[in-house]
Amino acid sequence: MNPTPFLTALSLALGASALAAAAQPDRTVLPVHEPQYPHSSVMDVRKAPPPPPRFSLKAPAGAPNVLIVLIDDMGFGQSSAFGGPIHMPTVDRLGDAGLRFNQFHTTALCSPTRAALLTGRNHHMNNFGSIAETGTAYPGNTGQRPGSIAPLAATLRYNGYATAAFGKSHETAAWEVSPSGPTDRWPTRSGFDKFYGFMGGEANQWAPAIYDGMTRVELPAAPDYHLMTDMTNQAVRWVRWVKSLTPDKPFFVYFAPGATHAPHHVPKEWIAKYRGKFDQGWDKLREETLARQISLGVVPPGTKLAPKPEAIKDWDKLTADEKRLFARQMEVLAGYGEYADTEIGRLVDAIADLGQLDNTLVFYIVGDNGASAEGGMSGVFNENSYFNGVSESLADVMKHYDELGGPNTYSHCAAGWAVAGDTPFAWTKQVCSSYGGTRNGMVVHWPKGVKGRGEIRSQWHHVIDIAPTILEAAGLPEPKLVDGVPQTPIEGVSMLYSFNDAKAKDQHLTQYFEIFGNRAIYNDGWLAGTVHRAPWDLKPRTTLEADVWELYDTRADFSLARDLAKQRPEKLKEMQGLFLKEAEKYNVLPIDDRTLERFNAALVGRPDLMAGRTSLTVYEGMRGMSENVFINIKNRSHTVTAEVGIPKDGANGVILAQAGRFGGWSLYFKDGKPAYTYNFLGMQRFTIASQTPVPAGKATIRYEFAYDGGGLAKGGLGRIFVNGSKVAEGRIERTQPMAFSGDEGADVGEDGETPVTEDYGIPAPHKFTGEIRKVTIDLKEMKAADKAEEDKLRHETGRKKALSD
Repeated sequence: MNPTPFLTALSLALGASALAAAAQPDRTVLPVHEPQYPHSSVMDVRKAPPPPPRFSLKAPAGAPNVLIVLIDDMGFGQSSAFGGPIHMPTVDRLGDAGLRFNQFHTTALCSPTRAALLTGRNHHMNNFGSIAETGTAYPGNTGQRPGSIAPLAATLRYNGYATAAFGKSHETAAWEVSPSGPTDRWPTRSGFDKFYGFMGGEANQWAPAIYDGMTRVELPAAPDYHLMTDMTNQAVRWVRWVKSLTPDKPFFVYFAPGATHAPHHVPKEWIAKYRGKFDQGWDKLREETLARQISLGVVPPGTKLAPKPEAIKDWDKLTADEKRLFARQMEVLAGYGEYADTEIGRLVDAIADLGQLDNTLVFYIVGDNGASAEGGMSGVFNENSYFNGVSESLADVMKHYDELGGPNTYSHCAAGWAVAGDTPFAWTKQVCSSYGGTRNGMVVHWPKGVKGRGEIRSQWHHVIDIAPTILEAAGLPEPKLVDGVPQTPIEGVSMLYSFNDAKAKDQHLTQYFEIFGNRAIYNDGWLAGTVHRAPWDLKPRTTLEADVWELYDTRADFSLARDLAKQRPEKLKEMQGLFLKEAEKYNVLPIDDRTLERFNAALVGRPDLMAGRTSLTVYEGMRGMSENVFINIKNRSHTVTAEVGIPKDGANGVILAQAGRFGGWSLYFKDGKPAYTYNFLGMQRFTIASQTPVPAGKATIRYEFAYDGGGLAKGGLGRIFVNGSKVAEGRIERTQPMAFSGDEGADVGEDGETPVTEDYGIPAPHKFTGEIRKVTIDLKEMKAADKAEEDKLRHETGRKKALSD
């Protein structure tokens, strides 16, 4: 018997069976594996039957494109779409053609909201009880998303979507943001085919540290460069590529600008549009905003303003200079918001031009938390001053009045504007026990799936509800197994039921909130919570056990203006019990309101690449090393030793620099001579420079800093040595005790983003013109008294840096 026809028939039969299985794949197990076809026994391809079509898993027919826009640090009462003073034409027109959700909630803080949004699970289940920089060893707070929680992007990508993220990514553990990795939680290994943006809590919009995938990119030297325009260009280009090459393949775009998080950076013409529009002050603005909100229908008639926190001064009690400065700060912020929204409009228009907008499900979330009060009571021209415990006087900030918003400032506005920006509520970002911290406006636009136009939806929802909504809209099941790991069930509920039924009953009935000891519980219209710590407080008001709780009936009290805790003690006790039950269920316990300990990686069990090290050697080309992966030279004596090669015509450029224009230091050559500049918060620069050029050939350049001691932020004596001989010395009178920068890192062989000094004498990025063999930083023993004071200052100011992210 000739076996060939038999084998051929068997092969065809098995191929048909495999094809049938492929036609109905099990999408609860991802990735869906390619069917296994029998090996052929036919020698000649011309005699072999044609193989079945190559397996390719496609998205369900008709699955929509998805666009999530997430604005940073914008409150419920700031966007014009929800009655605010900031004109935002894109979210306005999407809302007019879609749905405005006026009871949508976030976690009250950046990373936790983003982790919950991108997975559909609560932030503690993502291990993001806080941000990654304050991670601990406790489950719920490690800052590392577990494998049992697959990101939405991964689920969509495995189901045939093209996926991309643009802008801010703050869901990767700080110590993992380096080539050493692990890179498992970087965007392009978290389900995104494409990532273009910055890693961390904030970025200088004029000179950001940008990654394309996992590769740092050099920005164009255009004088008018701004990240908001750049990331929009990148997103438009990517969407066009995808729809040109694969028109039937749906896309998922996560578009997360740094706007309107500090620093507030915006071109002057956008600021000018708001000249004089905030001279009435924040108290009057709250009243005006509430009136517009009621008129729009996003706030019920009869709603009263919740009393503002006692720490916020009445506008009419401010001095003339305070009023002038504070009004200018809000003009900058408003211009920033409108500019960002207008750029987003270009992306929406590009999708429309491709004929794709009708079947693009757009979620425009106006804020990842409430408006930010981290500018303090007076605002700042350089946010880094605040994080180093250095007070900027009104006169200090007024010097930069005309520069606010520009590349020579790193500004934030006064806290009174944050309270006004969260109208009609009382509190702000960080305070998850108040809707001022958690209530954010959201617009949904999807012409193919939403019948209503310009309608309000008042169903109560939370950021964990976005992921299941997208899966239901796409006709995709929730995955049970991803990359071989059983999955934690999605904890949100789909919002799709509400899209075409304004009167549909709420389906998200219970939700806990917790951020740094501030905590609350929502259940079927009731909200109970406690303000454990205000954003401007340096420590908790009391112990966790002694916290005073408030109780609100949100169905009758939209703004949380009437505390019912004393009238309904039994209801409050019931709600407190429910909070503990939910907290245990979702990895919230133990509650961690610590500050000092959380900034000491060793004490809280957080990985630290520099743990126990007093020496670090770096090499040319290493750049963008954040303070989480670079050795800490602050508040102690140290040396920087560079082995270099000097070219025949002399050397220029940077050997090693850390941070930039708003605080940092640099060891460099100018006109063939070595120099060192210490930049104290952009306020003062101390330069030590040799007067003698270094001849061509090998050379060892050493900078020594002898710290004065006697506390933190003190000065010291700096010396420069060439081949062992001292060539320069000088005093550095002040140093930064806690942080150099939240976005700029250390660079070997250049000074990227912004320069430490404007006096390099060669074009950016001021690359060293010779050879750098290696650079070694050695730390000297820190005095015990100085170490104790450093710990104390970390307790008072370190928390501010992390929470602002």
